[in-house]
Amino acid sequence: MYYAYKYRLEPSDTHREELDRHRDICRQLYNHTRYRLNEYRENHGDLPSMTTLRSELPDLKKWWDGLSDVYSKVLQTVVERLFNNLSSLSALKEKGYGVGMLKWKPPREFRSFTYNQSGFKLDKKGGQTVLSLSKLADIPIRLHRQIPDDATLKQVTLKKEPTGEWFATFGVEVDREPPEKAENPKKSVGIDVGILKYAHDTDGHAIESADLSDERDRLEREQRKLSRKEHGSNNYEKQRRRVAECHADLKNKRRDFLHKLSNYYAREYDLVAVEDLDAKGLVELDGNSRNRAGAAWGTFLRMLEYKCEREGTHFVAVDPAGTTKECAACGVSTDKPLWVREHSCPSCGFTADRDWNAAWNILSRGIKKVGAGRSESTSSESHSDSDGLRKSLSDFRTPVETALPTGTHSVPAKRVCRGDLDRLSDVV
Repeated sequence: MYYAYKYRLEPSDTHREELDRHRDICRQLYNHTRYRLNEYRENHGDLPSMTTLRSELPDLKKWWDGLSDVYSKVLQTVVERLFNNLSSLSALKEKGYGVGMLKWKPPREFRSFTYNQSGFKLDKKGGQTVLSLSKLADIPIRLHRQIPDDATLKQVTLKKEPTGEWFATFGVEVDREPPEKAENPKKSVGIDVGILKYAHDTDGHAIESADLSDERDRLEREQRKLSRKEHGSNNYEKQRRRVAECHADLKNKRRDFLHKLSNYYAREYDLVAVEDLDAKGLVELDGNSRNRAGAAWGTFLRMLEYKCEREGTHFVAVDPAGTTKECAACGVSTDKPLWVREHSCPSCGFTADRDWNAAWNILSRGIKKVGAGRSESTSSESHSDSDGLRKSLSDFRTPVETALPTGTHSVPAKRVCRGDLDRLSDVV
């Protein structure tokens, strides 16, 4: 299994100068390789291979002052980065997107470089942990969590954030198989994500969205101050960094909430069913795009997927079409506008919160989808289990006036951020 561990570096002023110098040399090499790529295509009619351009590196060191100061593996990863970007453009073009040429990288857009396979190691010097980098320095690192003893360090990427801070992200390979998934999941949950309430699940939890209004207001104030500064001045640079810090604060608090929420569902359940959302497409729709982007549904679902794989939990993404309209008790579809927040079925009389009803439909589809890939006997059992959900809900009634059905509790996002999700079951 392959994981990424991110840590903060604590470089001195001298270390920062060296890190910036190595980063800029890598940026110049990227732009030079891009130029050679276009030149080769004009002269030969096709693109060179990555090996061809890598073989030019020894000759470049003869006339390029400073290129020999950078570790050879780092230079090779710069060439590889160019070809990876080229492959990404080709994939977008195949999907019908209009793409252009690879762009020249200015200093602000090239923020990282990578040591691959060799040239780096974690070491103890002077009573502190340092990251030893070949041809660079021994940089103190804040190891806030330990890397597993059975893990193999495959690479490390050094990145300078817009705030000026440096981080090291280790690519770690753990030689162990993920836990086997249960053949018949006993504890299952369906999750419907939203904006007013971030998530409704079939266990009766309605998780409120993280309140980041103060952080957004602070960001807007600092952004207005930046717009009044003279571009390129020292005051502009100070304020630009302040705006970057506000962006980082907002991002970190959101990701902290999403990590803890996804971790709870991955550990507490044997099967997690969610909607297969096109998060990027939803953000591009007209109206309310800011709230949809701020909800970061795509990030949450990606976190949930890899954590379910790590914990041995079934992760099932189902077709979201009709989950809100369909009645969880009888299956009859009923059109209702977005502002109607209660589901009231005209066929069977089942009444519940709109999103809670959708969560049950998601779970029902998830159980069917998991059962479809098993043996005939297990598959029939799974189908009967999903039908049993509706039978159990057919006797469940709630008054139309209630926003949440009986047994559902709204959980503040602050409780999630404090790590109290393990006690959510005691709330209901």
